Amino acid sequence: MIYESGNRISMSKTFNFGVVGCGMIAGFHAKAINSFGGKLVACFDTFPQSAQRLADQYSGCKPYSDLKEFLSDKSIDIVTIGTPSGAHLEPAIAAAEAGKHVIVEKPLEVTLERCDRIIEACQKNGVKLATVFNSRFHDSSQKIKKAIDAGRFGRLTLCDAIVKWYRTQQYYDSGKWRGTWQLDGGGALMNQAIHTIDLLTWLAGSVSEVTAHTALLGHENIEVEDVATASVKFENGSLGTIVGTTAAYPGYLKRIEISGTKGSAVLEEEDIVKWDFDELAPEDSIIKEEMSKKRSGGGGASDPSAIDFSGHAKLFQNVINAIESNCEPLVNGHEGRRSVEIILAIYKSAKSQKTEKVK
Repeated sequence: MIYESGNRISMSKTFNFGVVGCGMIAGFHAKAINSFGGKLVACFDTFPQSAQRLADQYSGCKPYSDLKEFLSDKSIDIVTIGTPSGAHLEPAIAAAEAGKHVIVEKPLEVTLERCDRIIEACQKNGVKLATVFNSRFHDSSQKIKKAIDAGRFGRLTLCDAIVKWYRTQQYYDSGKWRGTWQLDGGGALMNQAIHTIDLLTWLAGSVSEVTAHTALLGHENIEVEDVATASVKFENGSLGTIVGTTAAYPGYLKRIEISGTKGSAVLEEEDIVKWDFDELAPEDSIIKEEMSKKRSGGGGASDPSAIDFSGHAKLFQNVINAIESNCEPLVNGHEGRRSVEIILAIYKSAKSQKTEKVK
């Protein structure tokens, strides 16, 4: 399934959103909601001042510090969850049980058991569930996906995800949950590189096994890795690598490299920087012209707040389309679970020093 990101949906009604967790990511959710005609009507945080601060920025947004009271607000159609990664489960299940559709920031949760409980709760209560992997919705990602599905790459041979980012020690010190297994669920892979891992597997297919190493080399007083490498085997037989770090100063744009017997492409942040095929197609000249107008900034390479909300907006619109069409969102719960499964297998392999199967 490919979401045509250039086509704005026509909503039969204005969909009202409520945001759980009013930290940095909530600002991106709010901007995304307003950008396509949705409405932020409520926000919740256990710290009342955080909820009030977000509500003050958006007319008609009511702040809550009690989750039950927030979920009793009948005006809310969709709840977005931006709490720490290991605290997604409880509000997601509560929202589903209140009959709200649910959008969860990456990762869906930090264990497969907790992912499954969210998926089951949404299925049981008949609400839509989506995970925020907004990189799938960029036009460049869509072009590569379309070319793969059309067979232009031939047989895929080598597919890589490379995230060499940088985070200061102050970043990890800024919140007690950061860099913990319980609430962060992992380090450079689970928190930063997971977007690129999701995109890699959406493009190249499911992973069957991994062999990995992880280390903590550039930071102190955290439980998790800041450097990770993994050799990957895909179910289609192709091979690849996953590289993720938050200890590569000053931080570089994330990359996806897809190679096959008939073509190769490289995606750097949101830009296609390589596009080579043995058989030319009409769209190639347009893509190469776009390549000459490279526009991606630093992304989140060194600053976690330096991301664009447009991908969130497209994902939120895709969820609304799924609600109105009674179909599955592009990044449903099962899709969101997949990257968590791969990362957990990488962690297991790094610990066991053995190749680990991905279930």
